[in-house]
Amino acid sequence: MSEEIVFYTNPMSRGRIVRWMLEELGQPYRTEVMDYGTTMKGADYLAINPMGKVPAIRHRGVTVTECAAICAYLADAFPQAGLAPALDDAARGTYLRWMFFAAGPVDSAVTARSMGWQAPPERQGMVGYGNYEQMVDALETAVETGPYILGERFSAADVYVGSQIGWGLQFKTLPERESFRAYAGRIMGRPAAQRARELDDALIPART
Repeated sequence: MSEEIVFYTNPMSRGRIVRWMLEELGQPYRTEVMDYGTTMKGADYLAINPMGKVPAIRHRGVTVTECAAICAYLADAFPQAGLAPALDDAARGTYLRWMFFAAGPVDSAVTARSMGWQAPPERQGMVGYGNYEQMVDALETAVETGPYILGERFSAADVYVGSQIGWGLQFKTLPERESFRAYAGRIMGRPAAQRARELDDALIPART
């Protein structure tokens, strides 16, 4: 059973979220950069992730895909980093709530809006996020008091939720609310976040 973390990614993907998480952990890891349309869809990588998408990690003989799941897994696998509340800590409910709210309703609502999809009012009860405006208002409650989702404590939830908010502001898929801007500014300035951006940005010229 290997203790090595193998990180499969592309610098122009959501792998940037996992890169940031890995930098916050402070643990050694090996990066395997996958190319769209070639190695990402090759037989070797499809055996790791049948979706043919990145990111993914391998650790202790286990494959983990999906950004929120990877962040949650790594936080629990390396508790010494202090990035997740313990199982018996009441804050774990808040931690899990917002991480998976971002992975479900936020991601779905933003995607649907970008595609021009909108459930009619009488059928919004069938949609996990209700409507885009409801999602945005709910998301704001997670970050408006701060400084972090767990108050004074930074966690893996901030890596994942913060990445979603940061990209939402950058690509205009979330509104320019002051609470979002202030929160993104606080967390994107962390040394680990800066290192992660530099590492991924350095890979882009070589692969374009």
